[in-house]
Amino acid sequence: MKILILGGTGLVGRALVDFLSKENEIKAFGRGVYQNEQLLQNNVEWSDVLIQLSGATISKRWTDKYKQEIWDSRIKTNQQLATIFSNIKNKPKVIFASAVGFYPESNCDNPFNESHIENGSDYLSLLAKEWESEAYNLSDDVLIFRFGVVLSLDGGALKEMLPMYKLGLGGPIGTGEQCFTWIHIKDLVRAIDYSIANNLKGVYNLNSPGLVSQNKFGKALSNALNRPFLFKTFEWQLRLIFGEGGQVLVKSLAASPKKLIDSGFVFEYTKIESALKDII
Repeated sequence: MKILILGGTGLVGRALVDFLSKENEIKAFGRGVYQNEQLLQNNVEWSDVLIQLSGATISKRWTDKYKQEIWDSRIKTNQQLATIFSNIKNKPKVIFASAVGFYPESNCDNPFNESHIENGSDYLSLLAKEWESEAYNLSDDVLIFRFGVVLSLDGGALKEMLPMYKLGLGGPIGTGEQCFTWIHIKDLVRAIDYSIANNLKGVYNLNSPGLVSQNKFGKALSNALNRPFLFKTFEWQLRLIFGEGGQVLVKSLAASPKKLIDSGFVFEYTKIESALKDII
């Protein structure tokens, strides 16, 4: 198949290029492609499947200016795509990356599955809600994946955590009781390949069913590195470093990949210990 990946230079995009290119023809672009509308339209028309991953990282200090960049990089890019889709005849299948941040806070014992339709009220939830509504302007049968935290050495949260943990400075973040919803990068790319083969549509949570608290995740990471897990990070410290963006690390998000499991997909990594052992 001809697969176009927008946001294809990021962590997930690079992994998808490596995995999907074995049996498909792939084109991948960063956000710079939105500056050349004709190039973008030509590649959308070329594709059988469009995977939309575009969006500025949330793992930075949030100023008012950067919050606007986070918003625009998701909303304006999709408005531009919607215009292109209205002008072309051969429209590709659309796979859209959202996040479990859509949901209100919950704990690991009470995860939300896809039947829960009410979003949370914080910035990340409102962003995810608006981002997903834009997806339906592209296609009525769009597939929306709500990602958990993607675990990989090639980027994302784990890569940012490793230096501190390798120094033996890992420890609870906030209370440490908040639910940590995660997925191994290998399961993520397998699930997207599976969704293409099985023509899935609608909203699917894409995270391991093996939810853990932040404490348990941190201890598992420390054990994998043979380092202690002692040094607590307080919420006021996160606000100093990340501003409002510190909420990403203390929000308790619990999601169940019920629909994906019910469809027949089998996760390879359901235990955080085995996932980290494979990655590290």
